[in-house]
Amino acid sequence: MLRFAGPLVMVGGGAVSATLLRRVARPGYGLVGADSGGDTILAAGLVPDAVIGDLDSVADAAAFGPKTRVIRLAEQQTTDFEKALYSTDAPLTLALGMTGGRLDHTLAALHALAHYAPLRRIVLVDGEDLAIAVSGDMELEAPEGTRVSVYPLGRTAFAGSEGLAYPLDGLVMEPGLKIGTSNVATGGRIAIRLAEGANAPWLLIVPLTLLESVLGQV
Repeated sequence: MLRFAGPLVMVGGGAVSATLLRRVARPGYGLVGADSGGDTILAAGLVPDAVIGDLDSVADAAAFGPKTRVIRLAEQQTTDFEKALYSTDAPLTLALGMTGGRLDHTLAALHALAHYAPLRRIVLVDGEDLAIAVSGDMELEAPEGTRVSVYPLGRTAFAGSEGLAYPLDGLVMEPGLKIGTSNVATGGRIAIRLAEGANAPWLLIVPLTLLESVLGQV
């Protein structure tokens, strides 16, 4: 298990802008490639702390220098994203290159979030959005007019909300039955509270422009 005291940036095999990666991978943050995500890190001029996966997509494992720990996990029951998750620990994980491109890869990433959200805080990052995996209640600052989507990863009952144009009070969401995409922030604090009882994790999806706010509050 690799443990990081601060945020961890995890990079998968999907398309990742070098500019975005360098913006997110800040000094003091951990940096891990999930299989070929390690190549993406090198291409951006950065050095990963580790590369984790079955390594079937890495261009050349020997290309990683002595500062990079290369961990090959041959089991095929999980994706490289999941392998990187169960091999690390951090208070916040920012995951790039896990969505977009192949739809099955995106669905696999959401599957991983449904499992790991109760265990750790994970945010999927792409060129447009941040998808924050939440288990429980959530608060976030957002300017008026900001697009805010709520997507359940199972059955999730909401006790109430503040700061949204369309309140979530009393709503029960579940994939295939009811979701909460394309809501709008009224400006200031957004607060979302779950009802008592067993609830599945859910996603709070907001524009990438809220990156600083998310880093400061999750």
